[in-house]
Amino acid sequence: MKAKYWLSILIPVYNVEDYLRECLASVLSQVDSRIEIILLDDCSTDNSLKVLTGFIAQVSIPIKIMQHNKNSGLSAARNSMLEAAQGTYLWFLDSDDLMEAGAIQQLKTIVDDHSPDLVMCDFRVLRERQRLKHKLRGEDHRVSFVGEPNTLLRDPVALFYGLYKKGELHAWSKISKRSLWGEDLRFPPGRYMEDMVTTPRLALRVSSYFYCPQVWVAYRQRQGSILATTSEKKIEDAALGCAGILDLWLQKHPQLSSKIRLAFSHYCARTHYVVMRDLRRLKPNLYAQQKENYRQQLFNNIHWNKLELCWQYSKRGLFSRLLRFLLKH
Repeated sequence: MKAKYWLSILIPVYNVEDYLRECLASVLSQVDSRIEIILLDDCSTDNSLKVLTGFIAQVSIPIKIMQHNKNSGLSAARNSMLEAAQGTYLWFLDSDDLMEAGAIQQLKTIVDDHSPDLVMCDFRVLRERQRLKHKLRGEDHRVSFVGEPNTLLRDPVALFYGLYKKGELHAWSKISKRSLWGEDLRFPPGRYMEDMVTTPRLALRVSSYFYCPQVWVAYRQRQGSILATTSEKKIEDAALGCAGILDLWLQKHPQLSSKIRLAFSHYCARTHYVVMRDLRRLKPNLYAQQKENYRQQLFNNIHWNKLELCWQYSKRGLFSRLLRFLLKH
C-alpha cells in the first residue's frame, strides 16, 4: 500500500524559543499535503511550546505536536517521532537549524528519479556573528561525504569510506527510508553523540544511496547547544561512540581495505583528541587516571595498536597526522 506521505520531517524541540519560528518558517515554505511534519516538545522550560502552538495556529498546514511527560533527551525524542512517522522517507531536523530554500524539491526529484535508501546532502554553518575567518574556513558550504555526487550508488564499502573520510555523521544531513529502521534500530536513549552510534548502523542496512553536493541545511552554532558545552557524561559518550562499529562492518564486509579502515581509525583518533582535551579541561584531577582507559578504548575501536596505526599513517605519507597523533596520544 502506498504511504500517505512521501516524507516525514521530524523536529525535536527543547528550549529553542529564540530560533523555533525561523526553523518552522524555513520548512513550511516548502511543504505540501504529502509531507508530514511532526514536532515533539521534550518538556521545554522556556516558551518553546507556547511559540510552537502560536505559530501553528497561524498556518493552514497540518502539523502534529507530540509531548513527553518528562525530559528524556534528544535520542528519546527522535525515537518517539520515528515510531509515529508515516512517511516513506524520514528527515530529522534540529529545531534551531534551518532548511534551505529548494531543499525539499531537490530531494523530491532524487526520490522520484532513483528511490535510494539513503540521500545525503551538504550544509552550511550558521553563526550569530559570521566573520571573514569563518568564510575562509569554508563554513558557507561544508561537504558531508566523499564520493561520486549526483549518482545512484550501490557500493556499501564506498559508503562506509565516504562517511568516515569526511566524518560528518549527523542525522540531519541524512534522509533515509523509514523501512531501514525497522523495529530494532533506534537512537541510544540517555546518550550524547547519538549520531556516532546510529548513522554507521543505519548505513550498514543501505543498498542504494545518493549524494547531492548541495547545501540543504543551515546548522546553527550557538552557546548553550549540546555540542557547545562539556560534561563528564559527554566525554564518556564520545569515547564510546565508535565502540563495536568496525566489528559490525567487518562481519558483513570483511573486504574492508586498510585504506578504508584508516579513514575510520583517523575519525576515532580525532574524537579521542577531543575527549582528552575536554577531560583535561573539565577534570584535570582525573586526567592521569582516565587517560590510559580512553587510549585503550581507542585501540579497541579500531582493532589496531599504536604501532599499527602509526604505520598506516606513515606508509601513505600522512606525516602531519602521524605527528599529531604522537603529540596528542
